[in-house]
Parts: sequence; C-alpha cells; structure tokens
Amino acid sequence: MDIFDKCKSDGGFFPRYRMENDNFFTQPVMDTPPGTVMKFHGKEQIIWSVNSYLGLAGNEEIKSVARDTLDEWSVSGPMGSRMMSGNTIHHIELEKQLAEFAQKEASILFNYGYLGVIGSIASILGPDDTIVMDKLAHACIIDSALMSRAQLRVYRHNDMESLENTLKRANKNRKGGVLILTEGVYGMTGDLAKLDEICALKEKYNARIFVDDAHGVGVVGDKGRGAADFFGVQDKVDLYFGTFAKAFASIGGFTAGDTDVIQWIRYNARTQIFAKSLPMIYVKSLEKTLELVINGDDRRKKCFENSRKLADGLRDLGYFIAKVDSPIVPVFLPEGEEMATTMMAYLRERGVFISAVVYPVIPRGLALIRMIPTAAHTDEQINTTIEKFKEMRDELKLHLNMDPKVVHRIYSGHDE
Repeated sequence: MDIFDKCKSDGGFFPRYRMENDNFFTQPVMDTPPGTVMKFHGKEQIIWSVNSYLGLAGNEEIKSVARDTLDEWSVSGPMGSRMMSGNTIHHIELEKQLAEFAQKEASILFNYGYLGVIGSIASILGPDDTIVMDKLAHACIIDSALMSRAQLRVYRHNDMESLENTLKRANKNRKGGVLILTEGVYGMTGDLAKLDEICALKEKYNARIFVDDAHGVGVVGDKGRGAADFFGVQDKVDLYFGTFAKAFASIGGFTAGDTDVIQWIRYNARTQIFAKSLPMIYVKSLEKTLELVINGDDRRKKCFENSRKLADGLRDLGYFIAKVDSPIVPVFLPEGEEMATTMMAYLRERGVFISAVVYPVIPRGLALIRMIPTAAHTDEQINTTIEKFKEMRDELKLHLNMDPKVVHRIYSGHDE
C-alpha cells in the first residue's frame, strides 16, 4: 500500500468534486474583486457568499491607506518574524487599539485567523488539561484541540445541560485546567452561542473560556465588539478571538485577554513564532478599518435590515429559515446534498450566486444554503434574488416542508 494510493480513490472529503476537478460547485473561479456583484464563468452574479458584512470590501478610504503604505513598504515589509526582525511600532500600536476595542488588557496579531486560533489554544494547553468543546465548533478549533494534546470532551451544540454534565465529568479526578471552546456566532447557521449561560457555568466549574468570534466581531454588540458584548459578558470571556477575514474584509486575526496570558501566547504560539510578520500593508489598512468598524453603526443597521428583508421574503415563499440574532440567512433544505447542488446550479445559471453547506461542514442528514446579506446589498438585488427563488420553487416543484424539531435535533447532536 502506497500512501498516495488514496489520492486516486473516492475517499476523503468531497470525492465526487475532487475526481471531476470541479470548479462550478467547489472552488468556483471568481473573476472580479469581491462585492455584491462579481463575475462567475464570465457572467455577472448577485453575490451572497462573501462575508463583507459591513460592505467594506473595496472601501476607498481603506484603499487609499493601502496605496500610501504600498509606496513606503512595498508588499514585503517588514521582513522576518516578529521575534527576529519583523516587529514594528505599527504592529504594537494596532495590538493596543484592538485590545481597547475588545475591552481587554492586551492583544496579539496573527497572519491568518485559522492559525491564530490554533496558535493561541495549542500554546496554553498541555496533556493534563481538558478541552470542553461545542460539537459544531469550527475546524480551526477542532484542529487546535487535537494539536494541544489536551484531553477532549464534546458537548451538544448550544445545549447547556450537556455542557454542565460535560464540565462535571471533566472535574472528576481533574489534574490540570479546563478550557471551554466555542464560537461566538456560528458561521454556517448564524445562531449565537449562549455566552451568558456558558460564562455562568464556566465560573461555577472553575473553567476558562475561549471565544472564536469570527462572524461576530464587527457585526454584533456595541460598536461591533461581538457576541460576548451582545450578551453583556465581555469581561467574563478569558480569551476573545476575532478575525479580519469577515467584517474587516482583510486578512489576519487577533487574540485578546489578560496581559500575562497574551505574553505567554506571544512567546509560545508556534504559528506566530515561526511565521513572517503580518505585512505592513495590512497593518496600516486595518487601523483604518478598525476605525470604520467602531463608527459603523449605520452599516451594521443596514446589514441587519437587508438580512430581515431577504429572510422574510424567502420565508414567505415557504423556505425554512431559522430565526437568528446575526445577519446570516440559513436556508435549510429537506433533501440533502442533491437538492443543494440542484439549487446552486439553477441559481448560478440565472445570475444569483449562492453556496451550499453540507457534510463535513455541518452534520450528516442536513444541507443548507448559507446567505450573507451585507450593508452594500441593494433592495433591487434582494428583490431579484427573492424572485429567482420563487421561480426555482415553482419550476423545480420543490417540496420545502421541514420539521424544525428534526432540524434542531440533528444539528444539536441529539441524534447521536
């Protein structure tokens, strides 16, 4: 058996699309910069798959800063890791601003959100510690748990009884610490973690909590401070992580917390120590972006208004859409992956670009269309999209009846 034999098989994730070298359903080639309209296969599409919640992708103020920075630093500066020759006063200043934004003592920059989560979590845990993780936590959280060498326990999604029982088991014969891992806003379905209740259980069972708020930072909470602020428990979150790849429309991320903890991560996170410093073009651009995020109440209001219009319009057509406290519009489908791919093909061929979400991103037995309304979408784009969904429903004779209890049972993990 050669280790490469599997590469010719129908194993692994998305085998059908891999073996067909697909660029329509997976890895679609987008020919224009991100926005509410982009070109796909040479045709303009209304885009519902780009996470620029506040419509900051392509923002002229940010582009102006980027151009000025490019003239001075090019695309390479600074060179080297921050431990060696890549640290600057601009990196340090941005970290101070992010810490203040997150209402924490300190923060640390990472080049990618995925690596920021892995580096932060893996650096602070060891074999004697225990991770208590939401069943539907993002892949970066799962990977960080595996890399940390800590003992891993999983609780049913957003189920506080399951979490409490898991914490009780973790405290039996406990040697090290306990870290609860959760997202703030769950990026596929848009539901928020019950952070107020989770923080109460954290304190009751002497645990700590790490919140990956990729889809919450900039979007929910006062000034866009995220899901913990939305629930009024920002001060109870031990480590708060935000990415720049969503509402900030950039790249990178940050972890914020107490100074001594952030310093430990800074000197022990392998994804930071052995990585080149975040290029200056992003650092300086992100300073402007952070300013726009903090002062972005009008953008957040418009984003939520567009979300409501889209969700209500699709709901009126009979599509099953969960009601959530984020702008994400999750359209659950009753017939799984086959219906999802049929809908993707129908809509993309008619100028509406949507993306389906199936296993392994969400549990087996479910499929959904995850739609991201932004502050930049127009009423015309929303109405056109709703009309295309109506035409699709009627032409394909879609059976849209779904039992919300079944969706909840599968999604939360009660079927296992």
